[in-house]
Amino acid sequence: MEGFEIKTSNSKKGKGLFATKKYDKGDIILEEDPLVSCQFAWNAAYRYLACDYCMRPLETPEQNVRRLSCKPDIVLPHASCFDINLENVATCDQCGILYCCEECKQRAFDTYHRLLCYDATDAQHPIMILMEAWKQMHYPPETTNVMLLVRILAYIEQSSNPMAAANTIKQFCHRTVNEDAELVHKLLGEQFSEQINTLREMTANVISGDHIQEFLTPEGFCSLMALIGTNGQGIGTSPLALWVNSVLELTMSDDERQQIDLFIDKLYQYVEEESGTFLNTEGSGLYRLQSACNHSCSPNAESSFPYGNHRIQLKAVKPILPGDEIYISYLDECTLQRSRHSRQKELGQNYLFVCWCERCLAQSSQPDCTSEEDMSDEEIDADD
Repeated sequence: MEGFEIKTSNSKKGKGLFATKKYDKGDIILEEDPLVSCQFAWNAAYRYLACDYCMRPLETPEQNVRRLSCKPDIVLPHASCFDINLENVATCDQCGILYCCEECKQRAFDTYHRLLCYDATDAQHPIMILMEAWKQMHYPPETTNVMLLVRILAYIEQSSNPMAAANTIKQFCHRTVNEDAELVHKLLGEQFSEQINTLREMTANVISGDHIQEFLTPEGFCSLMALIGTNGQGIGTSPLALWVNSVLELTMSDDERQQIDLFIDKLYQYVEEESGTFLNTEGSGLYRLQSACNHSCSPNAESSFPYGNHRIQLKAVKPILPGDEIYISYLDECTLQRSRHSRQKELGQNYLFVCWCERCLAQSSQPDCTSEEDMSDEEIDADD
């Protein structure tokens, strides 16, 4: 692997991704497609149209914002700056699922769809029962989808070498049983023990096979749930967000820029009023290389989806020297700008680790609670 390698990190983080050559700011470190990816369940329910394999949008930015805002008269300026080709859309002959092209349709069939093709109009199909149960357990904003787990199992069963495929998945499972249980408890909430057994039984009704039985045991299933909760990478392919990113790169006068910024703010307001908080993330995927990146609150790299599908790009945001570990942030930009206490709280709850990055060490003398941002709603209400 030219330019980087996966090896044991000097910290307590297990493995990490390390540079084997110099990267300047803006250099591309790697690009890769996921082993599997999957649209979020609620996005599908809200009729976000995306390729079932690569999550490329299957509607234009204008169609997207009109539907999400319920305002059919919205016209986007500079609509041509992000063009979506819908001429090659393909459909599964058996179930009617949509793909952006014949190539994605074939790749899906070869990877997982042969075992998971089903009639979406049959409310009693095991997949429909599983999806409905999941949506009742995991309300928006979503961070993963149980169907990503199901596709992992299908990926193993459909592989020409199921044992090797299973071993690839096991490389992502490196926590203790107790840690897995804690992570799944965070993912599913208070009814964790009952819910995970329900999900496991429903998943076993969807797919079974000699090569995946170990993943359908209580411990194996818990480990897979923890895997998709922590290693599942959010995939940003919303047509509206892709259009916004393209418009922001256009050259225009200060007045034009001010007008377009106000227009974009208004669009997001319309969408939020009708459909809730807008999220760029369309689904999640499991990436072999990118998932080896450890977290830092002062990252030297960031992930993006420049092709409008599930292909991820890792790019340097600071100079990186040979031997340096390549870090990304597990936190969103807003949380990353908050106090050390806030960041540690978020990482502890969602990823079960204490961050000892350079930034956290430099801020270790800060008090545990620095502002109202770290207080619960109850505490704030009590102060009012």
